[in-house]
Amino acid sequence: MPREEAVPRLEQLKQERKVPGDSFLSAAEGRELTRIGAAAGTTIPAAAETPAGNASTFPQGAAQEQAEPAAGDLAGEDAPAEPETAAEPAPAQFVLRLESTTDRARAEEMLAKWRETLPEAGLWTLPNGRLAIGFGPMDEATGTAWLKAFKDAGAVPKDAFLAPGEDMGEIAIIGKVPDLGAPPAPDAASVPMPPLEDIQRALRWAGHYDGGIDGKDGPKTRAAIAEEIVRLRASPDTATAMAELIRRREAWRAEMGLAELRDAHTGLALPAPMEKLQFDRAERALSIYGPKDGSGAALILFSQPGGQQEMLDLAGLVTALGWVPAPERKVERGSVVLDGRNQTHIGHAEGRVVDGRVQGFVLIWPISDPEGQHRLAAEISDNLARFAPGAGEAQPEAPAIAPALAPTVAQD
Repeated sequence: MPREEAVPRLEQLKQERKVPGDSFLSAAEGRELTRIGAAAGTTIPAAAETPAGNASTFPQGAAQEQAEPAAGDLAGEDAPAEPETAAEPAPAQFVLRLESTTDRARAEEMLAKWRETLPEAGLWTLPNGRLAIGFGPMDEATGTAWLKAFKDAGAVPKDAFLAPGEDMGEIAIIGKVPDLGAPPAPDAASVPMPPLEDIQRALRWAGHYDGGIDGKDGPKTRAAIAEEIVRLRASPDTATAMAELIRRREAWRAEMGLAELRDAHTGLALPAPMEKLQFDRAERALSIYGPKDGSGAALILFSQPGGQQEMLDLAGLVTALGWVPAPERKVERGSVVLDGRNQTHIGHAEGRVVDGRVQGFVLIWPISDPEGQHRLAAEISDNLARFAPGAGEAQPEAPAIAPALAPTVAQD
């Protein structure tokens, strides 16, 4: 059959364990193959003829040595055949059974839905005629570990189970072999769990955690960890997966060129991509960094005495200046978050009341890099801190927005 039909058919037979796991495709008998490295029409030189002459021309021993085939020469008819090494049996294959139905149209709808989260899923026709959505194949140890991980994350039904490949019947719609990290070997040394604060920062950077960075193992943190394990697919082991996530975050920070910015005007310190920013000016309580080399990025820091009302006034100023266009506002006691975007940039602002001061930042980032914007905003938010008094704190400082004047009372 044509190769494009033979490849999936062979894979199906392997999964059903109807052929050995090391089976492979070869050209059909009778087809003429072109030898690699030999041009068409090239003739192979004939073997040199044995020199003619009297039997006494060559010593008898030498003649015997030349007549005896060299080691590994298969031309000798009487050379004993080497025993074939038996191929090791392929490990048994298993499939995660997700759902089943008797209706083909319904089964295809279910498969399309499952492929939104598990794109490698396939459809099997079971021996009893039902149609089952499955995810595999994989060996039993990998399947057992990942089944638990998927259930912990709520990524598969609670009644999903690991089924032997031979119990899955025939493939109706072929999927792909999932790329899943192997579980730790039983005798492997355990990987230490990273500090929870580091895990929370990495989860927030990845966009899957919006809780506090408090180092506490609460339900929100546990849920985010379980979901991230499934998303990463690096390992079903929690410590190994979280260590990998932290490593990826550090690699991204290095690639982004994050460096600590210590802004003397506001007294704030934070990580910032200084290869993309340059100081522009300071105005009252604001310190403004504009784009460098056409990066399209900007950063505004603010710090001034005040409380909830002053914080809301600053949020209004940010909106009025268009730094965060048409923002969605999230206002709580002591904090405000603004998010908005237009055709060119994404704006994000955060303000907090800390020890009688309003402090925070505005990040402006190109619309073409929403993932980078989200990650950078998380890095700044989680690490913004005061390292010194602001430049104007030795004397009364003018707020960014002047307080409303008290009404004058006419005196008689």
